[in-house]
Amino acid sequence: MSTLSPVNPDPTAGAASGTEAPVQRQRPFSRANLVQTIAGGYVPLILATLVVVLPLVWMVLSSLKQPGEIVTMDLKILPESVNLDNYRVAMTTVPFAKFFLNSLIVTTVGATVKVILAILTAYALVFVRFPFKNVIFILVLVALMVPPQVSILPNYILIAGMGGKNTLWGIILPGLGTAFGTFLLRQHFMTLPGSILEAAEIDGAGHWRRLWQVVVPVSGPSIATVALVTVVSEWNDYIWPLIITDRPETMTLPVGLTLLQNSEGNGSGWGILMAGAVLVIVPILLVFAALQRYIVAGLTQGSVTG
Repeated sequence: MSTLSPVNPDPTAGAASGTEAPVQRQRPFSRANLVQTIAGGYVPLILATLVVVLPLVWMVLSSLKQPGEIVTMDLKILPESVNLDNYRVAMTTVPFAKFFLNSLIVTTVGATVKVILAILTAYALVFVRFPFKNVIFILVLVALMVPPQVSILPNYILIAGMGGKNTLWGIILPGLGTAFGTFLLRQHFMTLPGSILEAAEIDGAGHWRRLWQVVVPVSGPSIATVALVTVVSEWNDYIWPLIITDRPETMTLPVGLTLLQNSEGNGSGWGILMAGAVLVIVPILLVFAALQRYIVAGLTQGSVTG
């Protein structure tokens, strides 16, 4: 009859005898792991999502409600019936098509010029040698930190003096510089390997060819990030177009929504106003949702400098 050898409780015994002691692995669905995952990841994610999504959901639901369902002492989350009259009234009460066209022109022209200027400025700050380059970059950082509301009064005096009030170019011109785009593209351009540009320079390529045939093609995600952020900010801009325009012919969509406000104060206009807000947000929200992966890739590319 064979005898069983006693189990050695000392974990160092295996190492002393030349064999490795078994490693105790923590179960992935253990209570400690679940608590750590939920508390450290899912709870902040859920809270942040609710903060962003709940106002949008409430806006959409309110756009489908009757006036009596919005201004009431009894909270009604869901509408009693889907009512699309608010959308019809919002699109017919004001020149909605004109507002949309103005916003499209301002966003397209403004975003295009901003992105091109950001590319040219960032390239010059990285690859072109000229005096006071670091000082200029510091000024770009200062412009990034200064709130845009500080420049509203000087811009208004300048644009109004040039005859730009109630014009589309008056809306576009003051915001053509983008410190954020210049900074982000500069940080990304600094990560590009110098051998690529050296090879292009040996082949006889000047700065213009190196920029558009070498640097821009390999910087797609970063440029797309700047373009998307610029498009969203241009489309949603409200303060400056509100100040520089007071005629419906030159108003953009966010400013045109102010014409939907009901002056009677009985709450009947809130559903119409919410419907107009949905019509303003949906186009840019779809573009942002479809292309938001480029923002993540672009910010990741520009986060490490060489």
